[in-house]
Amino acid sequence: MGADGIGPEVVSAAVKVLQTLASSSGTFSLNFTDYDWSSETYKRTGKYIPDGGLESLKQHDAILFGAVGAPDVPDHISLWGLRLAICQPFQQYANVRPTRILPGTSSPLRNAKTGDLDWVIIRENSEGEYAGQGGRSHRGEKWETATEVAIFTRHAVERIIRFAFEIAQQRPKKHLTVVTKSNAQRNGMVLWDEVAAELSKEFPDVKMDKMLVDAMTCRMVLQPESLDTIVATNLHADILSDLAAALAGSIGIAPTSNLDPTRRHPSMFEPIHGSAFDITGKGVANPVGTFWSAAEMLKWLGEEDAAQRLMQCVEAVTERGVRTKDLHGSAGTVEVTDAVCEEIRSSFVKKLS
Repeated sequence: MGADGIGPEVVSAAVKVLQTLASSSGTFSLNFTDYDWSSETYKRTGKYIPDGGLESLKQHDAILFGAVGAPDVPDHISLWGLRLAICQPFQQYANVRPTRILPGTSSPLRNAKTGDLDWVIIRENSEGEYAGQGGRSHRGEKWETATEVAIFTRHAVERIIRFAFEIAQQRPKKHLTVVTKSNAQRNGMVLWDEVAAELSKEFPDVKMDKMLVDAMTCRMVLQPESLDTIVATNLHADILSDLAAALAGSIGIAPTSNLDPTRRHPSMFEPIHGSAFDITGKGVANPVGTFWSAAEMLKWLGEEDAAQRLMQCVEAVTERGVRTKDLHGSAGTVEVTDAVCEEIRSSFVKKLS
C-alpha cells in the first residue's frame, strides 16, 4: 500500500527487492496484494478505506505501507483516515523503531561512528496523547477552548513496558531506558514510572534507568553510546525517534514496525519519513527506510535469515557509496534499488561457489 507522495515509489522499490530476495533464496515465497488507498481515494470517494477494507486486510500476514498525507487534505484527516484507522482497530500497540548508523554513512554528531549509535525505540502506539479524546467548543470566540486528553491505562502501559523489557532482554546490552515527564505530568507519567519500577523486578537481568524526555534529547546527542533500548509514550517516542533518525544520518533510512504482539491481527511495516511531496516523482526518494522496514517484516514473519541477508546487502550498497542525496550521495531511487537487487543475487552466487 503505497498511499501518498513518495510512498508508491519506495514501496514498489521494496517489493522489487523482496521479490529478488525470495526468488534468489528459493526458501520462501511472497504474494502481494496492492491496495490503492490514498488521499486521491479520499478526494474521489470521501473515504480512505472502503467499506469492508479492514476485513480484507485481516486476511494477510503483514502490511507494507508507504506514507499518507497530501497538501490539499488536512493532516489530521489523512492520518486518522488511513494510518491510525489501521493501527488502532488492529491493536498494533507496539511501534518499534531500530536506529543505527549504516556503513558508509555519517552522523551529524561530532566523532560518532558506526556502532556508537545502535538503539531500538519502542513507542506506545494505541493511546496516550494520540488517543483522540477531547474536543473544541465556542469556536470563533475569544474564549474558544480546545482539549486534547492524554489517556493512560494501566493495561496499555504495562503491556508496552513489558514488551520493551522483553526486547531489551534479547539485546546484548540488556539495558532499558524509560522516558517520561513525571515531574510536570503528575498523573499519567507517574503511572508509567510506577509500572516500570514494578516490572523491573520481573527482569533482574535488565538494567533499567529512567529519563525525563527533555533531558533525554540531550543524552541522545551527547552520550549516544549510553543508550540501547528506549520506551516512551506515543508523543514522546514519536518525537525522539525522528531525532534518532536524524542523528543516524537521515530520516530516509529509518524503519517502523507497528506490531500486534498477540498476532491476532496483521502487523504493519513502514518507513518513518512522510509523503514528501516536494520530491515526489523526481526519482530521488531514499528507499532504504522501506527496505529496512521490509527486513523487519520478514523477521516478524519468521524469515530471520532472509531479513539478515537483506540488511547485509543494503549495508554493502551504502558502504560502497551508492546513496541518495539525503545521505550525501548522487544515486536515485532506481539506482539504489537495482544495486541492492544485484547485491542480493551476487550474495547467493558467492554462497553457492
